Amino acid sequence: MHVDRPWGSYAVIAEEKECRYLVKKIIVNPLQRLSLQSHEHRSEHWVVLSGEGTAIIGGNAIALAENSHLFIPVGVKHRLSNSHDTAPLVMIEVQVGDVLEESDIVRYQDDYLRA
Repeated sequence: MHVDRPWGSYAVIAEEKECRYLVKKIIVNPLQRLSLQSHEHRSEHWVVLSGEGTAIIGGNAIALAENSHLFIPVGVKHRLSNSHDTAPLVMIEVQVGDVLEESDIVRYQDDYLRA
Protein backbone atom coordinates (compact mmCIF):
# COMPACT_ATOMS: atom_id res chain seq x y z
CA MET A 1 0.00 0.00 0.00
CA HIS A 2 1.40 3.41 -1.07
CA VAL A 3 0.17 6.59 0.67
CA ASP A 4 0.98 10.16 -0.38
CA ARG A 5 1.34 12.81 2.31
CA PRO A 6 2.10 16.56 2.09
CA TRP A 7 5.70 15.89 3.25
CA GLY A 8 6.34 12.89 0.95
CA SER A 9 5.01 9.34 1.03
CA TYR A 10 5.15 5.95 2.68
CA ALA A 11 4.56 2.36 1.66
CA VAL A 12 3.72 -0.53 3.95
CA ILE A 13 6.27 -3.28 3.29
CA ALA A 14 5.20 -5.87 5.87
CA GLU A 15 2.66 -6.23 8.65
CA GLU A 16 1.83 -9.01 11.09
CA LYS A 17 -0.73 -7.89 13.64
CA GLU A 18 -0.46 -11.14 15.59
CA CYS A 19 3.30 -10.46 15.99
CA ARG A 20 2.60 -6.75 16.72
CA TYR A 21 4.80 -5.17 14.01
CA LEU A 22 4.50 -3.11 10.85
CA VAL A 23 7.30 -2.06 8.46
CA LYS A 24 7.13 1.09 6.31
CA LYS A 25 9.41 2.67 3.74
CA ILE A 26 9.18 6.43 4.27
CA ILE A 27 10.27 9.07 1.77
CA VAL A 28 10.51 12.66 3.01
CA ASN A 29 10.72 15.24 0.24
CA PRO A 30 13.50 17.86 0.25
CA LEU A 31 13.14 20.49 3.01
CA GLN A 32 9.98 18.86 4.40
CA ARG A 33 9.21 17.44 7.84
CA LEU A 34 6.65 15.29 9.58
CA SER A 35 4.55 16.37 12.55
CA LEU A 36 5.98 16.71 16.03
CA GLN A 37 4.17 13.66 17.39
CA SER A 38 4.07 10.79 19.83
CA HIS A 39 2.39 7.40 20.00
CA GLU A 40 0.54 5.89 22.96
CA HIS A 41 0.68 2.26 21.86
CA ARG A 42 3.82 1.71 19.81
CA SER A 43 7.55 2.27 19.65
CA GLU A 44 9.46 2.86 16.42
CA HIS A 45 12.86 1.89 15.02
CA TRP A 46 14.23 4.04 12.20
CA VAL A 47 16.99 3.12 9.73
CA VAL A 48 18.09 5.73 7.18
CA LEU A 49 18.71 4.27 3.71
CA SER A 50 19.71 7.50 1.96
CA GLY A 51 19.63 11.24 2.37
CA GLU A 52 20.29 13.63 5.22
CA GLY A 53 18.07 15.00 7.91
CA THR A 54 17.40 15.63 11.54
CA ALA A 55 15.40 13.73 14.11
CA ILE A 56 13.99 15.37 17.21
CA ILE A 57 13.62 12.72 19.90
CA GLY A 58 12.36 13.91 23.26
CA GLY A 59 13.74 17.41 22.64
CA ASN A 60 17.19 16.27 21.44
CA ALA A 61 18.25 17.00 17.84
CA ILE A 62 20.08 14.11 16.15
CA ALA A 63 21.73 14.40 12.72
CA LEU A 64 20.75 11.65 10.29
CA ALA A 65 22.65 10.24 7.32
CA GLU A 66 22.82 6.94 5.45
CA ASN A 67 23.03 3.98 7.90
CA SER A 68 21.86 6.04 10.89
CA HIS A 69 19.44 4.25 13.18
CA LEU A 70 17.27 5.40 16.07
CA PHE A 71 14.82 4.03 18.60
CA ILE A 72 11.75 6.04 19.61
CA PRO A 73 10.09 4.71 22.78
CA VAL A 74 6.33 4.73 23.37
CA GLY A 75 5.07 8.18 24.40
CA VAL A 76 8.19 10.17 23.41
CA LYS A 77 7.67 13.26 21.22
CA HIS A 78 9.55 13.00 17.93
CA ARG A 79 9.86 14.56 14.49
CA LEU A 80 11.68 13.67 11.27
CA SER A 81 12.99 16.40 8.92
CA ASN A 82 14.78 16.32 5.57
CA SER A 83 17.48 19.02 5.61
CA HIS A 84 18.58 18.56 2.00
CA ASP A 85 17.27 20.95 -0.66
CA THR A 86 17.23 18.51 -3.61
CA ALA A 87 17.45 14.87 -2.41
CA PRO A 88 14.78 12.88 -0.58
CA LEU A 89 15.36 11.31 2.83
CA VAL A 90 14.55 7.59 2.61
CA MET A 91 14.17 5.39 5.67
CA ILE A 92 12.68 2.19 6.97
CA GLU A 93 10.42 2.44 10.01
CA VAL A 94 9.58 -0.63 12.10
CA GLN A 95 6.62 -0.10 14.40
CA VAL A 96 6.17 -2.44 17.37
CA GLY A 97 3.11 -2.35 19.60
CA ASP A 98 -0.56 -2.98 20.18
CA VAL A 99 -1.92 -0.28 17.82
CA LEU A 100 -0.21 -0.01 14.42
CA GLU A 101 -2.53 2.51 12.81
CA GLU A 102 -2.52 6.24 12.01
CA SER A 103 -5.06 6.66 14.85
CA ASP A 104 -2.15 6.22 17.30
CA ILE A 105 -0.60 9.55 16.25
CA VAL A 106 -0.85 12.42 18.74
CA ARG A 107 0.17 15.61 16.89
CA TYR A 108 1.63 18.58 18.80
CA GLN A 109 2.77 20.67 15.84
CA ASP A 110 2.15 20.22 12.13
CA ASP A 111 3.29 22.33 9.16
CA TYR A 112 0.26 21.16 7.16
CA LEU A 113 -2.39 22.07 9.78
CA ARG A 114 -3.53 18.50 10.39
CA ALA A 115 -5.22 17.82 13.73
